[in-house]
Amino acid sequence: MVVCELTLVPIGTETTSVSKYVAGALDSISDMENITFALNPMGTVIEAPDLDTMYEAIKRMQESVFLNGANRVYSVVKIDDRRDKERSFMEKIDSVESKRKK
Repeated sequence: MVVCELTLVPIGTETTSVSKYVAGALDSISDMENITFALNPMGTVIEAPDLDTMYEAIKRMQESVFLNGANRVYSVVKIDDRRDKERSFMEKIDSVESKRKK
């Protein structure tokens, strides 16, 4: 299971708002099978079964920003490729939450 957090920053646009670019990026992967994604305030978390699928999702999202009019895209990619057991990103969150003092 591969988990990635991707942040896309369009550069060379007429506005400081990036929501249309993020929406387009999410639309570009909405038809991909075997992936799960969740938007957060600073990026998108993507879960895929393997690196090839993950890289395809990242590529689609990056290209969509260019297709929506950006002249340059700065991307931050963090990848967690765990192979000893399958854990969804929600299970990772639940594991941390279960250990918090309440």
